[in-house]
Amino acid sequence: MTHSPTSGLTPDSATSTFGAPATPLGAHLLPDRSGTRFCVWTTTAQEVAVRVNGELHPMQPQEGGIFELILPVRAGARYLFLLDGVPTPDPYARFLPEGVHGEAEVIDLHAYAWQNNAWRGLSLSECVFYELHIGTFTPEGTYRAAMEKLPELKALGVTAIQLMPLSAFPGRRGWGYDGVALYAPYAPYGRPEDLMALIDAAHGLGLGVFLDVVYNHFGPDGNYLSAYSPRYFTERFQTPWGAGLDYAEPHMRRLITGNARMWLRNYRFDGLRLDATQAMQDDSPVHILRELAGEVHALGGTHLLLAEDYRNLPELVTEYRLDGVWVDDFHHEVRVTLTGDRDGYYAPYRGGAAALAHVINRGWVFEGQIWPLEDAPRGKPADRLTAPSFVYFIQNHDQIGNRAVGDRMHHLERVTPALFRGASMLLLTLPMTPLLFQGQEWATSSPFPFFSDHHGELGQLVSEGRKREFGHFEGFSSEQVLDPQADATFERAKLNWAERETGEHARTRSLYRILLHLRREDPVLRNRERRNLCAGSVGDVLWVRHATAVGERVLLWNVGQAAVDVDRLDLPFSLPAQVLLHSEGREHRRLERGEAVLLGAGA
Repeated sequence: MTHSPTSGLTPDSATSTFGAPATPLGAHLLPDRSGTRFCVWTTTAQEVAVRVNGELHPMQPQEGGIFELILPVRAGARYLFLLDGVPTPDPYARFLPEGVHGEAEVIDLHAYAWQNNAWRGLSLSECVFYELHIGTFTPEGTYRAAMEKLPELKALGVTAIQLMPLSAFPGRRGWGYDGVALYAPYAPYGRPEDLMALIDAAHGLGLGVFLDVVYNHFGPDGNYLSAYSPRYFTERFQTPWGAGLDYAEPHMRRLITGNARMWLRNYRFDGLRLDATQAMQDDSPVHILRELAGEVHALGGTHLLLAEDYRNLPELVTEYRLDGVWVDDFHHEVRVTLTGDRDGYYAPYRGGAAALAHVINRGWVFEGQIWPLEDAPRGKPADRLTAPSFVYFIQNHDQIGNRAVGDRMHHLERVTPALFRGASMLLLTLPMTPLLFQGQEWATSSPFPFFSDHHGELGQLVSEGRKREFGHFEGFSSEQVLDPQADATFERAKLNWAERETGEHARTRSLYRILLHLRREDPVLRNRERRNLCAGSVGDVLWVRHATAVGERVLLWNVGQAAVDVDRLDLPFSLPAQVLLHSEGREHRRLERGEAVLLGAGA
C-alpha cells in the first residue's frame, strides 16, 4: 500500500553479520518424511508444548530460548503450540486451514509434482506486469479459477502476473496487506498445492509469476509474534501501524529472508514486489533490503525484486541491488493530465504535455526538490537507472482503492474512452516496465474499493477510519465512502468478464493486444535503451521519440481540447511518414482530443 515519503536509506556494509537460527521455526517434515520437527523460539514462556491431532506433547528446552520436539506425524497433521499452557497459533505455519486464530497444518512443500521444470524466469526488460487480486479476479475467487484465465492473459501479450499479497490474514476477504502469518497462503483462495498449480500452469504458458509481499508491518488481528517474544518489534522506529519491526533481531531478520526464499524456491515465484520499503526502517550494520537482495540473487536462476517506494532513491537499485522501483510520479502526472485532480498528494503535480515529457525524460519528477506536503527534499536524479528499472502504470490497486468508491480513472466523465486509450498507448510504447491492473485492458466497469472483514470493534474502527482517512480529498465525503466491511463492497470489485467482448470494452481490449504485440515484435519499440528515448511537447501535444540504428518511432498524444493536424506541428525533427497505429483506428494524421498516433520509419 502507499504511504508518505520518509528519509533516505542508511549506508551499510555489503556483508551480513547476522546468522540464521540453527533450526527453522515452526513445523518441518524430516528429510525422509517419517516425522515432523516442531521448533519454537520464545523469550516469554518457561514451558512450551505442542498439541498435535488433539494430543499434548511437552517440548524440550534448548539454548537461547529454543524448544524442540520430533514426533512421528506426517503431512496433514493439525497442531497448535501452548506457551505456559496458553494455546497460541504458530506464526511460522505453512498453512492455516481454519484461519489465523486456528490450528496449523503440517505441509509437505516438496510433494507437488512440478510439470514445467524448464522454466528459467524473465529479465525485467521482458516483463509486462498484470497485477491481480485472486479474490476478485474471477467470480470464484480461487487459484484454480484464476488458472483458467491464464491463456487469455497470454493471448493479450502480458508476460508476468503479479499477485496481491497471499500471506494469511483474518476474515473472509481483504486486500492482503494486513497479513499476520507470512508463510501460510490465505486458505479461502485454495490450498498450497493449488497455488503451486497456478504458478506451474503460468510457467507452462511462458508467463512469469510475482508476489506482492509485506515486510514492513503486520496486521492488527492475529499477529502472535509478540506472544512468543516482544523482541520481534522495537520502539526505536514507528510506522503508521504501530511499533516498527526490529530487523536487528536475528529471528525477525530470518523470518523475512526465509519467507522470501520459501516463495521463490518452494513455490517457484519469479520475483517479489516489496510493499512500502520506505517503512522498512533499519539501523543494522547491513540494511535488511541489502541482505534480502543478496540472498534472493544468490538462489540461482532469475529472481527479481521490485520496491514500492516513492522516495525516488536510485540507490535502491544501484547500491541495494533491487531490480526496479514502482514510480508513482508517472501515474500522478498522467492522472492530473486526464482528470485535473489537484487535491491530496496530486497537488504538487502540474499535469499536461510538458510535465509528461519531463517525467519521461527524467524517469521521475522529484530529484531533490522540496516535497511540499512535508516541506522536505524528496528524491535524487535517476540518470544511472536503465529504463526497465522504472515500473510505470496508469492504474494499480492503491491508486484506485484510495478513492471513496474505488472508481477507476476511465469511470470519470472527463476521461473519455479516447483519452484513456491514448494514455494506454503512451504507457505501452515506452521502454519502461509497464504494469496493468486487472480489467484495465478492457476498461472494466468494475471498481476496486478497499474491502476487509474484521470482527467486532476492530471492524467498526476500520469502517469509521476509512471515512476519515482521505478527508483532505475534496471528492471524499463521509457519505460517499463505501463501507469496507460490507459484503456488497467486496462484490463490486469482482471483474465482469462478459463485458470485455462488447462495445468500447472490446475496442480498448483490441488496442491493448495490438500495442503489446508491437512492444514485443517491433524492432524499435522492443529496444529498452533510455539513450534512444526523448520526449517534448508542442502546446497540448506530447511527443515521444525512439531513434535507434534500425529505425525511428514517434508517438504523438493530444491531451488538449482542440483537434490538431500532426503535419502542422512545429517539432524539432521531421516526422516519419508511415502511420503505424492510431489509438482510435483511424488512418489520417489528425488528432482529436485524447487521441494518439504512432508514426514510424525504418525497420
